Amino acid sequence: MKKTLITLCLSLCCVMAFAQSFEGTIVYKNSYKSKMPTVTDQQFTDMMGTTQTWSISGAAYRAELNGQLVQWQVYVPADNKLYTKMANSADALWNDAAENKDEVLSSELHKDVIEILGYKCDELVLNCKSGVQKYYFSKKLGIDARLFSNHKFGNWYAMLSEAGAVPLKTIVDSPQFTIESIATEIKPAKLDKALFVLPAGTTTSKNPY
Repeated sequence: MKKTLITLCLSLCCVMAFAQSFEGTIVYKNSYKSKMPTVTDQQFTDMMGTTQTWSISGAAYRAELNGQLVQWQVYVPADNKLYTKMANSADALWNDAAENKDEVLSSELHKDVIEILGYKCDELVLNCKSGVQKYYFSKKLGIDARLFSNHKFGNWYAMLSEAGAVPLKTIVDSPQFTIESIATEIKPAKLDKALFVLPAGTTTSKNPY
């Protein structure tokens, strides 16, 4: 059960951006609905937190969470690895972003479905082996999907190749849980490259799950 929860948490985070890609920070509010009899909504909330601060510059991104289990994630494009720091591990655990245990079976695109923070958003629905994933995005907050062509993990490139923009709302529905994440603040800015470097002294190891 512990291995299952950690794997789900890693996927969530990941699941967890014009010709020029958006650079800056987006703050999301997260909520969870458990479908597992042994894990409550509150336990998912405690593990993952209610707030995710996500920053992107070029092909690098970083997420910081206020939960008790997952602390931060950094995607380092030079390594094509996603590093995750969890409270119960001294090492930052890495996943090879070229690997993806999930698979997109089909997709649907719906225009002008919702408005979020003043942005009219389309809806991209990915029907996956793991369940249904919905992404709401505006092309005004575009990302060059080609920068992430080797980032298969978490269906990231599959989503970007169709949306071409950072999601402002995400709903991931699986047999284990439903998570809804919606942007509460968008802060375009030129970011310090040091934000996307692993903290000094960080030790790493391959994620065993």
